Amino acid sequence: MTLQSYAQRAYAQSAAPTRTPRDTEYEAISKITHRLKAAAARKATDFSGFVQALHENRRLWTVLATGVADSDNSLPKDLRARIFYLAEFTEQHSAQVLGNTATVEPLLEINMAVLRGLRHMRAAG
Repeated sequence: MTLQSYAQRAYAQSAAPTRTPRDTEYEAISKITHRLKAAAARKATDFSGFVQALHENRRLWTVLATGVADSDNSLPKDLRARIFYLAEFTEQHSAQVLGNTATVEPLLEINMAVLRGLRHMRAAG
């Protein structure tokens, strides 16, 4: 290997894009939403997998609620309140889904709306 190829390899590794907290949030919400959607499609044949995906989504929203409840959170108060409300809704609606009195679609729609908002923030900032 030549000196030039060593240099190219070293710089290529350090030139990897830096991930922001918003990128990490987007990726986590996207993965969980995809899993929940896929699990909902297989609910009749893999109810256990569906329950697990629903639980994972609830945990996500618990983490988001905890984050916005922190007084050091830099998001605007109105946005923090809306995120906290969505977390409460997700908790209650998930229980209804498990009780077979509601569908999972509103949970998927909420996650997709948050993803659109995060995507817009990434594009603007």
